[in-house]
Amino acid sequence: MLDLFDSIITGNTITLGSYLLCLLASCACGILTALAASFRSHSSKSFLTSLVLLPMIVCTVIAMVNGNIGTGVAVMGAFSLIRFRSVPGKARDIVVIFLAMTAGLACAGGYVGIALVFTVIVGLGIILTTLIPMGNERCMDLHITIPESLRYTNEFDEVFQKYLKSHRLTRARTTNMGSLYKLDYRVEMKDAKQSQDFIDELRCRNGNLEISLCDILSAEEL
Repeated sequence: MLDLFDSIITGNTITLGSYLLCLLASCACGILTALAASFRSHSSKSFLTSLVLLPMIVCTVIAMVNGNIGTGVAVMGAFSLIRFRSVPGKARDIVVIFLAMTAGLACAGGYVGIALVFTVIVGLGIILTTLIPMGNERCMDLHITIPESLRYTNEFDEVFQKYLKSHRLTRARTTNMGSLYKLDYRVEMKDAKQSQDFIDELRCRNGNLEISLCDILSAEEL
């Protein structure tokens, strides 16, 4: 009887039974990865579906290569084209994609037990880090649109001192043919519950133009 961490593939020949078993294990790893990625996260259905199918695809591709150098080079060239059709993602998304690919590679080698244990451990790690509060939840990104006639250097100091613990201007740029300024701040709220009052007072000073106050992670997703 084979050990749990031994490869179920013996020699260089892959039988139908061993291939289907590897494919089933890679599908299970994909489902576990998708469940971990969706835990307290606003992941799209297409992204979660991709996580489920990715290990199966990687498993099949690597099984097809099976030591053939020419086929391996062709597959590497085909996969390199995918990055030109992908959009920048969060660090968490990149981690779960690598998790899915690693599980698929392990299943392709026949190491079904290692793939499942690895997926469970890393998936639990993702869930655990989601539950543990990290960073400062009061740090946010503030975006203010002002008319070109407004001197923004000291215009908002009074409001900032009232509601913010700290603030830093990260970017200032013109828009709408130079008639408007867009200001980006990294701010730390004294009390996150006062965000509506904070925005209302800013509106009185910027002529009721667009203002957005968002979580730092949400801003990076835009």
